[in-house]
Amino acid sequence: MTGHSPGQAPGPAPEPDTSDNRRQVLYWRLLARLFDPEEQAALESASLAVVEDIGLPPALLDPDASVGSVVQRHPELAEEFDGLMTPEPEEDGERDRAAEVRRAALASKVLLNVFASRPGNVTAEQLARWQSDAEWLERALGCRPGELRGGRGTAGRPGGVSPTGTGVGGPTPDLSRLLPEIGPELGSIEAGLVQRMRLREVLADPALAARLSPSMSLIEQLLRDKDNLSGVALANAKALIRRYVDEVTEVLRTQVEKSTVGELDRSVPPKRVFRNLDIDRTIWKNLTNWSPEEERLYVDRLYYRHTSRKTTPQRLVVVVDQSGSMVDSMVNCTILASIFAGLPKVDVHLIAYDTQALDLTPWAHDPFETLLRTKLGGGTDGTVAMALVQPKIAEPRNTVVVWISDFYEWRRQELFDSMAAVHRSGAKFIPVGSVTSSGRGSVDPWFRERFKDLGTPVISGHIKKLVHELKTFLT
Repeated sequence: MTGHSPGQAPGPAPEPDTSDNRRQVLYWRLLARLFDPEEQAALESASLAVVEDIGLPPALLDPDASVGSVVQRHPELAEEFDGLMTPEPEEDGERDRAAEVRRAALASKVLLNVFASRPGNVTAEQLARWQSDAEWLERALGCRPGELRGGRGTAGRPGGVSPTGTGVGGPTPDLSRLLPEIGPELGSIEAGLVQRMRLREVLADPALAARLSPSMSLIEQLLRDKDNLSGVALANAKALIRRYVDEVTEVLRTQVEKSTVGELDRSVPPKRVFRNLDIDRTIWKNLTNWSPEEERLYVDRLYYRHTSRKTTPQRLVVVVDQSGSMVDSMVNCTILASIFAGLPKVDVHLIAYDTQALDLTPWAHDPFETLLRTKLGGGTDGTVAMALVQPKIAEPRNTVVVWISDFYEWRRQELFDSMAAVHRSGAKFIPVGSVTSSGRGSVDPWFRERFKDLGTPVISGHIKKLVHELKTFLT
């Protein structure tokens, strides 16, 4: 009851804020669509009224319209999708309820397009559309396109994001905290779409094949099926693998180049040769000798740059488990090995194995050719790979052995004993549990505990972690 002075007429009651109700309508429609493909007429009409009332295009509610097509027709929305699900906290704790309704409508669109599954076969056009929508979701989460699904993305989520509520009626959800879970889930959805494609038919048609965007899921399918392809289909498959390899190589090469620079050894005077001459410092240090009358700088002393001290070992042996569970690692590590093979003073050897081992060293510099020679799948027997590794350790102190596997072996003790012997010989032994784009993978707990006791704990996670560890050992 509102108080007022005697004789004074009560003022009009404040109008209720309908923003919370509008946002709830949009989120209930989102949940209904995610769990039931049949549309609810009442929610659809109510959502349409909300969207039109706040000045957004009705196409946001069209399940057949991609996010990209909506943005193409309404380019002003592109900025709103970027960082959409990492909202900044309002000043003084005040919520902008109208803005939250608008974000709810946009968020619902991108979430439905990515996570609302449809049964049946998948065409090349549908896969390309989903990949495009997934890129918009990654942008909405503050990431670069491709980053969460792995491969072509680089570093990138803006820091300092403050979490907000995630309930259906609460503020716009901040899903950025769930990135470790969302990335693998996106990869799983994409893999399912690829498996539902009639891939051989698509590859046999150059027009359809041109619509495919290379991804880890697609590359895995191509590598598994490459022996069954021929003619135009095989040529298109190779072109897609080459595109993906080139794109990932560019990203990883940048990371490696930043990570493998040696430290400066200032205890040793720089070589006094022209290529080391520091012209800028020489001029700066001699400015007191400038003669205005003669307009000439007299140089008393030359300054030289220190060169990097490189302690890169002579040999890097990369062993990759090519069994069915390690496809992502196989692709990433062949690319990584080729990059290190291009560095000076690094002798790279590459071995792939399942129940048989294959020495791929002659092709280590070319990941494309390496991948075409692999045969994915089968069991795992690391002892056959160790038989090829041991003769390559001629100078243990100058050798690094990187072993990438989930270590689910049937001759565990025998393999571990030989790995421990490599470690005790003085070689640097680095066991790696997963070198995936998503960072998801599992390792046999038996091996994990024994590597930890040996003093060589298993590295698991994103491929950037391996690059960082190699920096520690190789520089």
